[in-house]
Amino acid sequence: MTHVFPRHAKAKLPVAVRGDGVYLFDSEGNSYLDGSGGAAVSCLGHNDPDIIVAIKNQVDSLDFAHTGFMTSEAAEALATRLALHAPEGIDRVYLVSGGSEAVEAALKLARQYMIEIGQSQRTRFIARRQSYHGNTLGALGTGGNIWRRDPFDPIMVSASHIAPCYEYRDRTSVETAEDYGNRVANELEAELLRLGPENVIGFLAEPVVGATAGAVPPVAGYFRRIREICDKYEVLLILDEVMCGMGRTGTFFACEQDGVRPDIVTIAKGLGAGYQPIGAMLCSQDIYDAIAEGSGFFQHGHTYLGHPVACAAANAVVKKLIEGGLTARSDKMGQYLERALFDTFGQHPHVGDIRGRGMFRGLEFVADRDTKAPFDPEKQLAARLKRKAMENGLICYPMSGTIDGQYGDHVLLAPPFIATELQLDELVDKLSKSLKAVL
Repeated sequence: MTHVFPRHAKAKLPVAVRGDGVYLFDSEGNSYLDGSGGAAVSCLGHNDPDIIVAIKNQVDSLDFAHTGFMTSEAAEALATRLALHAPEGIDRVYLVSGGSEAVEAALKLARQYMIEIGQSQRTRFIARRQSYHGNTLGALGTGGNIWRRDPFDPIMVSASHIAPCYEYRDRTSVETAEDYGNRVANELEAELLRLGPENVIGFLAEPVVGATAGAVPPVAGYFRRIREICDKYEVLLILDEVMCGMGRTGTFFACEQDGVRPDIVTIAKGLGAGYQPIGAMLCSQDIYDAIAEGSGFFQHGHTYLGHPVACAAANAVVKKLIEGGLTARSDKMGQYLERALFDTFGQHPHVGDIRGRGMFRGLEFVADRDTKAPFDPEKQLAARLKRKAMENGLICYPMSGTIDGQYGDHVLLAPPFIATELQLDELVDKLSKSLKAVL
């Protein structure tokens, strides 16, 4: 009998006992290719000796120091390395224990910043439909995924939501990609004017949408227009790179590819690569200065902020991502994965779209390619695909509700950056076999 409170009380899960490279092994001797890195976490794969040594060395010298009393060399080193490679203007790093915590910290910092600069009337956030920003009540309240939000809606402070940048579904036949991007970006301006821009704190978005929509990238120019609108009305641009950042899309920060400068950016998942629970909220020097020169105290905190062991692990991960060339490898192998997906699924009658960047790819499934009609939700395509893929030795990340929280199915792929061409071929073959079985 287990005493673990599982995510799903009716699911019987295998027991993971070992990881090696891109594979996980269970207690029954079965192996699984980790084709989604868990939830886009394991960017370095499993059992990396360099990260393990970094963790052991840190434990040998210092296990824990509460940030209310002391900083640590590990936290200082990680923050310096992150700031050195952060987007323009980003200079301060607030170290937390995961993605939801990072977003929560971003929302609270953004609100306190407005208070510090004498604009306490600003209380509203704007986000996008079908976004996901975490499972704490604040992060969930800004997210735009109906299925995740619905049970908790009565107890959340909610953001307002505009359209996502979802070219496959929403660009009309008479629009260029640029025209479409400007149209949906301009919804932000319309919503600001509806709410009164003087009442809005910021706009929150994922540069490449992850779990809820399946690696949906923006069209060129979309985020540049978003930045212009934020600047015009003096609202903060907060980018959530918890899933798509840390080299996952082929650049260290995902927003680099869109030429956009955030005021606040959140990271996690690939920051620790699964070896330790860690995340971070990074902000501009201007925002930090408003706190430092005002009250001097960010009214927020958790016990395990800047945990030395987590920071030591993350510092070793980031070093490998940047100096070790694994971010560049994500870009290169992501191109190989894209070609393999198009070769196998490009003409598939039930694959409507293949999308993404780097080692962050998604396939959207349709009942009819011509009309883009989704499958009936009662078919539970995503859930059945997940089960069948596990039977076939593949861990991937299928989800339902792609279009509006209820209709649509996709699968998200986010394999470790160390994967070889042969292993990516294995991923695609197992996915193809699994999809054929469930269809």
